Amino acid sequence: MKKIISLLLVLVVFVSCGEYQKALKNEDVAAKFQMGTTLYEAGKYSKAIRLFEQIAPAYRGKPQAEKLFYMFAQSYYKTKQYYLAGYQFESFVSGYPKSEKIEEAAYLGAKSYSMLSPVYSLDQTDTFKGIEKLQSFIDRFPNSQYLAEANEAVKVLSQKIEKKVFENAKGYHTISDYKAALVALDNFIADYPGTPFKEDALFYRFDSAYLLAINSIPSKMEERLNVAKTAYSNLMKFDANTKYKEKADEMLVRVEKDLQNFTK
Repeated sequence: MKKIISLLLVLVVFVSCGEYQKALKNEDVAAKFQMGTTLYEAGKYSKAIRLFEQIAPAYRGKPQAEKLFYMFAQSYYKTKQYYLAGYQFESFVSGYPKSEKIEEAAYLGAKSYSMLSPVYSLDQTDTFKGIEKLQSFIDRFPNSQYLAEANEAVKVLSQKIEKKVFENAKGYHTISDYKAALVALDNFIADYPGTPFKEDALFYRFDSAYLLAINSIPSKMEERLNVAKTAYSNLMKFDANTKYKEKADEMLVRVEKDLQNFTK
């Protein structure tokens, strides 16, 4: 019995493949549309795409075009071809403003661009574009069923950008350019006051000020020690129980001890 079922499955696959190859070569766009729809509904998105690509120009302006271009965009999305999915969804939204699928298409188009966002260490052009597209969707559909997902996606992308800016600022500390680190970290804290990396930024600002101070020539040391002391205070104001408290307290002892040399 199992052998019979296996043979039937092989036969179905063989026939389906044969029909698909015939559809690819067929000049009848309606037959291609029907086969493409069948493949789409079966989850065979890559094969459906090949047929949709062939017939898309011929269907523009026709009654079936709305369904075709929706499936076309979805097929790109399902196969993770996000550049093409974003483009197709945007074209769908523009071409069919009264479609019942417009909200979904607008969201998936914006989401497609957000899916192109790379890891934080790489160029973030696509991340900015994703945020822009998602924000446009939020502004256009403020009561959308996808609103929570869109806002969460914006939050994730924004934090990725913040992490990149923070890591760039922290990089000056890593290479011991403490003057540049102070400027970069100050700018980061000012530009992103609500960032989840604020505690880390405040600590590395303190550490940069501390290391700059204790390694200074005598004529500049007192001023820089006081800058470091203020940086410590700012960290404690943000969180008196910061994860850096033990180390920061040890550093403050050194700062205050060195400052005593200037009060004699």
